[in-house]
Amino acid sequence: MQILIQTKPAYKAYALNTFRNIPQMERLTESERRAIEIVGNVLPFKVNNYVIDELIDWDHYKDDPLFNLVFPNRDMLLPAHFSEMEKTLNSTNDRNVIRETAYKIRLKLNPHPAGQVELNVPEIDGVKLTGIQHKYRETLLFFPSSGQTCHSYCTFCFRWPQFVGMNEIKFAMRETELLVKYLEQHQEVTDILFTGGDPMIMKFEVFRQYIEPFLGDNKTNIQSIRIGTKSLGFWPYKFIDDEEADKFLALFERIVKSGVNLAFMAHFNHPNELKTPAVQRAIRRLRSTGIQIRTQSPLLAHINDNADTWAEMWREQVNQNCIPYYMFVARDTGAKHYFEVPLVRAWEIFRDAYQQVSGLCRTVRGPSMSATPGKVQILGVSKMDNKKVLTLRFLQGRNPDWVAKPFFAEYDETATWLNDLKPAFGDQFFYEDELERMYQTKTSEEVYAN
Repeated sequence: MQILIQTKPAYKAYALNTFRNIPQMERLTESERRAIEIVGNVLPFKVNNYVIDELIDWDHYKDDPLFNLVFPNRDMLLPAHFSEMEKTLNSTNDRNVIRETAYKIRLKLNPHPAGQVELNVPEIDGVKLTGIQHKYRETLLFFPSSGQTCHSYCTFCFRWPQFVGMNEIKFAMRETELLVKYLEQHQEVTDILFTGGDPMIMKFEVFRQYIEPFLGDNKTNIQSIRIGTKSLGFWPYKFIDDEEADKFLALFERIVKSGVNLAFMAHFNHPNELKTPAVQRAIRRLRSTGIQIRTQSPLLAHINDNADTWAEMWREQVNQNCIPYYMFVARDTGAKHYFEVPLVRAWEIFRDAYQQVSGLCRTVRGPSMSATPGKVQILGVSKMDNKKVLTLRFLQGRNPDWVAKPFFAEYDETATWLNDLKPAFGDQFFYEDELERMYQTKTSEEVYAN
């Protein structure tokens, strides 16, 4: 049955300097509104009218997962950092002083975790390609400079440095010539992931220019194009009746027909994001082009740290012909202390949700930490030599030879990240010596050449 949709609302986004103009803000206490301003001067804040009007339950906003997804609260900063920024804002209106305070706090929040700056940025002809991340042999991440914002910002986002004006540590690149040249020299790369920010914030002509080099005759070995995007969750009208919607869909169909695999890496953090008529219609339109939609999210306290929520989300995704792909562990950056879930508890939530769904939903992998050495999956709690251990494995590794080798950590109910874990046997995990050598040489090129 055709679902009818009311006339699409005009896109309107609110930043920190305009958020008090949102009518629903009157429901918040003055203390809550002030906290948004204080935290929003350190971590990025942006929300649009679709999220406000169609996703958030304002009658119960304090407990609403989508409200927590986009609106900061004071607990998203450590008490000392909150007090420092509050004191600064109370004492001055000088934007330079405020920015300086924010900058000092941001540097303490691990802005680029997992060796992104030290190990992932490649070079060509002596030029650092600051808009590229090449961590895994077959997959390259590209940050188009025009895609370094989003329709709304997630409060947990590990890419928050892209949005706060810290240009010296921002990943972005405008030119595609060096990108293509690098890919021509690295035939091991079969997949390119356009990321950000959100590539789907771009205008059609800008986006098309980034895609064109991979269609038709070219000397790269790119077989799959991935688009990392939150647009289905935050602005599905992009693919329904925005003025360029049909152009985007035609381009997606052209990519698929050219023989290149095209996949949306769609970020859905809660099943409520999948329930609006707009997102359901957008998914149907995208699927009609031949595009795959693979879904992923971190496990987040205050938003989705419940097995029933994940089971519902996976079932709804499959019912709409999407492919559940990853449950991530919240990365060790930004407001991690607010969103983190202990690894043992994360595995229990994953297992309990996994047991509730059919095989079609069990394409999902997790819980997975995107840590410095690679994507590390928690397989579960086991006993070895009468000792309780956590069983782990790499789903991806800086050295592909690390992948799928089980290894073991001491059982720890409080650990929330790989760095918190200790080897269950021996003095170190099997990959640590090689990882240290990579740091010493500041490059992973020797791995890609193997």
